[in-house]
Amino acid sequence: MNFSYASTIRQRFPSLTTQSILVHGIDAKTSTVEHSAALWRLAAKRLESGDERGFAEIAAWRQAFAQMGLKPTQYRCAAEALLRRFRKEGLLPQIHPLIDLCNAVSIAHAIPIAVFDIDRIEGRQLCVRPANGSEIYHAFDGSIEQPHVGEIIYVDEAGQAHSRRWCNRQSAVSAVRNSTSTALIVAEALHPQAPQDLLRLLAVLKTSLTDVWPQTDIAEVKVA
Repeated sequence: MNFSYASTIRQRFPSLTTQSILVHGIDAKTSTVEHSAALWRLAAKRLESGDERGFAEIAAWRQAFAQMGLKPTQYRCAAEALLRRFRKEGLLPQIHPLIDLCNAVSIAHAIPIAVFDIDRIEGRQLCVRPANGSEIYHAFDGSIEQPHVGEIIYVDEAGQAHSRRWCNRQSAVSAVRNSTSTALIVAEALHPQAPQDLLRLLAVLKTSLTDVWPQTDIAEVKVA
């Protein structure tokens, strides 16, 4: 799997930093509750000093969304949306062990994490680029949408959009499900300390993955 960004994305967002791994050998039977709970406590501790809007990681994404012409109060990056829900409800819903773990890592670090079922991505190339108007996006409610021209999306070789508004909403097509065994995990950040923070996030994620799924194979994916 090749993962890349269009040159226009790099030019518009020069501070963009990414870490990506390919994980093989996961299942839906193993619990990640204990690992998630520990990460929730870290998020809760940080939220004691103020809500997520004041976090440097979230502020950088809000600025990026504004740059894309989106209202930050209407469209939020995935990490902000999760933190907002966690702050209000004190927990996050259980969806799938891998998703639950990645969501917990995401709120503990205030950094959005995307998780894709690799077998649902067409071809060997996944690219983050502006939409050209021909791509198709499958929503979780079963509807089919067409991203706006210029909207930043994850897209595969078949023209399937695997996200809307960059890291705002993922496609149902590549969402992790009970049958998923191999997943691509991507963490992205824009704030000044992103390189260091993403390395810490990756270390936590790898440790948690190998604790939960000792049989799993983890490979770092080069990001172009």
